[in-house]
Amino acid sequence: MRMIGQDSLKAHQALTVDGKVYHYFSLPEAAKSIGDISRLPFSLKVLLENILRFEDGRSYTTDDARAVAEWVKEGRSDKEVPFRPARILMQDFTGVPAVVDLAAMRDGITKLGGDPRRVNPLVPVDLVIDHSVMVDVSATPTALQKNVDIEFERNGERYEFLRWGQEAFNNFRVVPPGTGICHQVNLEYLAQGVWTATDAGDTFAYPDSCYGTDSHTTMVNGLGVLGWGVGGIEAEAAMLGQPIAMLIPDVIGFKLHGKLREGVTATDLVLTVTQMLRKKGVVGKFVEFYGPGLADMALADRATIGNMAPEYGATCGIFPVDEVTLDYLRLSGRDEHRIKLVREYYKAQGMFREEGQPDPVFTDTLELDMSTVVPSMAGPKRPQDRVELTNAAPAFAKELASGNLGVPGDKADLRVPVAGSNFDLGHGDVVIAAITSCTNTSNPYVLVAAGLVAKKANELGLKPKPWVKTSLAPGSQVVTDYLDKADLSKHLDALGFQTVGYGCTTCIGNSGPLPDPIVDAIEENKLVAVSVLSGNRNFEGRVHQNVRANYLASPPLVVLYALAGSISLDVTKEPIGTGKDGQPVYLKDIWPSTKEVNDTVAAVVTREMFQERYSDVFKGPEQWQAIRVDAGSDTYRWNSGSTYVQNPPYFEGMDAEPKPIASVHGARVLAKLGDSITTDHISPAGNIKKTSPAGEYLVEHQVRQADFNSYGARRGNHEVMMRGTFANIRIKNEMVPGIEGGITKHQPSGEVMPIYDAAMKYKAEGTPLVIFGGKEYGTGSSRDWAAKGTFLLGVKAVITESFERIHRSNLVGMGVLPLVFKPGENRETLGLTGEETIDILGLEELKPRMLLKLVIHRPDGSTTETEVQCRVDTADEVEYYKNGGILHYVLRNMAKAA
Repeated sequence: MRMIGQDSLKAHQALTVDGKVYHYFSLPEAAKSIGDISRLPFSLKVLLENILRFEDGRSYTTDDARAVAEWVKEGRSDKEVPFRPARILMQDFTGVPAVVDLAAMRDGITKLGGDPRRVNPLVPVDLVIDHSVMVDVSATPTALQKNVDIEFERNGERYEFLRWGQEAFNNFRVVPPGTGICHQVNLEYLAQGVWTATDAGDTFAYPDSCYGTDSHTTMVNGLGVLGWGVGGIEAEAAMLGQPIAMLIPDVIGFKLHGKLREGVTATDLVLTVTQMLRKKGVVGKFVEFYGPGLADMALADRATIGNMAPEYGATCGIFPVDEVTLDYLRLSGRDEHRIKLVREYYKAQGMFREEGQPDPVFTDTLELDMSTVVPSMAGPKRPQDRVELTNAAPAFAKELASGNLGVPGDKADLRVPVAGSNFDLGHGDVVIAAITSCTNTSNPYVLVAAGLVAKKANELGLKPKPWVKTSLAPGSQVVTDYLDKADLSKHLDALGFQTVGYGCTTCIGNSGPLPDPIVDAIEENKLVAVSVLSGNRNFEGRVHQNVRANYLASPPLVVLYALAGSISLDVTKEPIGTGKDGQPVYLKDIWPSTKEVNDTVAAVVTREMFQERYSDVFKGPEQWQAIRVDAGSDTYRWNSGSTYVQNPPYFEGMDAEPKPIASVHGARVLAKLGDSITTDHISPAGNIKKTSPAGEYLVEHQVRQADFNSYGARRGNHEVMMRGTFANIRIKNEMVPGIEGGITKHQPSGEVMPIYDAAMKYKAEGTPLVIFGGKEYGTGSSRDWAAKGTFLLGVKAVITESFERIHRSNLVGMGVLPLVFKPGENRETLGLTGEETIDILGLEELKPRMLLKLVIHRPDGSTTETEVQCRVDTADEVEYYKNGGILHYVLRNMAKAA
C-alpha cells in the first residue's frame, strides 16, 4: 500500500532517531495551509494525519483535511472523512467468520474470472484465539490443562481452518490458544505506539491505530492508540484496503483530577466514569481524557477506563501519549529505539502531553475529582447501573421486591435445600464468582489486590461458600508470572481461584456448567441466582442461562463475594465469615491497603517477564503445533460434513454488475421488539439448547449434545448461526406476549413457532420481512452475526427509534436497511401488532439519510402512511447497499481490477 499520496499541503517531512531516518506527514507543516490545529483533540489529530498520508484527490482530499482543522472552531462538524487504520485486531469468535468470508471471496473471485491470490489483507491483521476456552473444570489444580485439552478437542475443525488461513493469506498472523485475551496481548505486545512501513525504500512513521472485531478494542486507547470495535464486515473491508467513511465525531473531554482514596480500585473508578458518561450521552462520540489527574494515573488504570468505552456508549475513550505511556512501553518490553521514536514522533507532531499545555478544544466537557470515587459494583443487568458497595444488598432487595427480576415480592425470602448437599439456596446467592475478561485482567493493581484478599482470607481460615463456582482467567501469562512471584497464586488456588485458562471465559458466556443439583434448585424454584464477575458485560442471559442477576466488580470484590456467598449480605458491615479461631472476619480484616498493593506490584512486575512470555508468541502449545495444514491450496477445500466451518452463501449467483435496487412491497413482520435490544439478544451466543433449531440441526448431523460447544465457537457455520439468530432465551417478541425466547407468530396463519422456522416458511412463500424495534437497538458487543443472521433470515429492513453505531453499520454492510422512525413516532404510536404488511417506497433513488415512505397495510384493510429516515449514512454506504453489501462491492472491484 502506498504511503505517500499527492501531498498537496507539503506536509512530507523527515525525522531522525538514533541515526535512522523516518518519513512522516507533519501536522505543524499542514497547519500552515489549513489553519491552527494546536488545540485540536489528540484523537482528531490522528484522523488528520491519516488524511494527509493517504491524500489522493479522490477518497482523501485537502477538503477533508480542512474539515478536520475547522472542527476546532465549533467543536463539531457535519462533514464526513475517510479513515484507514494501521492494522486490524481480531479475536477468534469474530475472526473465524471473517476468515471464512475471505476464503469464500477467493472462491467468488475465481467464479468471476479473477485470481484468488488477489484476496489478501492489505494491512497487517492479527487474530488472537482467546474466546474458545470454557470453564468446564474449575477449582482444581488440573483445571487449566483439562480445559485446554477440551478446547482443542472441541475446536479442532476451527483451528485447522485458522492454521490454513495463517499459511494461505499474506499479512495475517495468528496468536495461538492459551496466550491471553486479545486486548491484553494488544496492549502488552502488538501495539507499537508508532507504526512503521516501508514504501519505495523509505521508512514511514505514523500513529499506531487499529480496528478490532471486538468492541473492547478500545482498551488500547489507554496507550494512546486510536482504535475501536467494528463489525467483522467493516474489518474485512478495511483489511482489503477500503477506507471507512465516518462523520467527524464530537469529542467529549473528560477532565480528571485528584487521586483515588485508600481502598478504592480502578474498577470503582471505571464504573463511576461509565455511569457519568452514559448519563451525559456519548453514543457515537469520541471521549478523550485530560487534566492533571493523568500525571499519576497508571497505564493499566487508563486501559481499564478505555476498555469500557462500549459500556459508556462512546466510539473510543482515549488518553494522549505522555511519559506514563513511555514508561509502560518500557515496562512491557518494547524496544528502546521504538520508545524513542514514539517520544520524538509525537513531540514533532505536537501530540505529546506535557504539563502546562493549554487544554484542547472539546465539543463538551465533564470532570471528576477521583477522590470522590467510592467502592462500587454495577448490576444486576447493565454496566452503567452502578451501585455503591454500601448499598448493594438493599438495592438487590429492592430489585427483587419490585418484580424486575421475575420473582413475586412475597417470594423474596424463599430458600430451598439443594439435593445431595448440606446447604440450601435462595434468591441473591452467588453461584458464579469469576475473575475474568479483558477489563480488569490487564491491570496488575486489581489482580494483586485480589491475591492479597485471598492471602489474608486463607490465612484466617475462610473458604468460599460451597455453592459458588470460582474461576480465574488471566488476561495473559504474564499475570501468572507476577502472581507466582508475589507468592499469591497459592492463596488464590486455596480459595478455588485456580487458573482455568487464558481467555475471556465467563464474561462472554463461557462460564461452563453449574452442578446439576444447583441448576435443578434454581429452575424448579425460579431462584434469582447471582454472578459476580470482573468483566464488562452483565446483560440478561449472557453470563449463564440460569443466572438472572449479574454484577460487575473488581477482582478483590469477586473474591470477597465468593467468601460471602450472597449479594444480600452487607459486606461493608456484616461478617464475611468465621475464621479458624471462631471469630467473625470483616471486610477490614482482609482488604489490602493501597500502599500494600502498590509496593507488591512494583516488586513483582518486571520488563523481563514480558520479554520472556512474548519472545515466541506465535509458536503456541504442542497441540497447536501438531495441527496439520493443507498449505498448497490458494482456495480452501471446504468439508461438507463440517459443523464448524461452511462456505457461506453470500456470493451465490453473484453477477459482475449489481442489479438495480427496488422498493420493498408486502413485507411481513418477523418480530416486534422493545427498547435496548442488544446484539446478545440478536446474535447467537452461549450454549446451544438441544430443542432449539440450532440444536436440532446438530443432532441431525450426528453431533452429541455433549459436543454442541457454543454458538461463538460455531460462528464459521452459517447454518448454525442463522438458526440461533433472535433465539436468546431472554428476548421478548411483543407479537407473542408472555413468552420469552426466539418465538414469533407466522402471518396470516397465526401459528406460533421459532423465529427461524417462521423465517424459512416466509422464504418458501417468497415473502420479504421487516423487524420493528425501540430505542438503542443493537447495543452491546460488536457482533457481525447480528447483521449476518438478520440478512440470512430474509429481513430487508430493521425499523427502530435509534441504533447503536456498530450494528447500524453492520446492517448496511450486509445489505439490510436500517430505518428510523421520525421524532414522536414509534411502533406503539403507530399501533403496530405484527399482523400488518409493510411497503418501503423510494429506494430506487437512494441517497444518504434520505426519507423513505413507510406504508402500513392493516388486517382490517386500512392503510397508514408515514416517513422513516434511511440510516444509510454516507455515499460509500449507498454503494455498498446497491451492491448487496460491502463484501460484494469489494469483490466486484477486485475482479474488475484483475
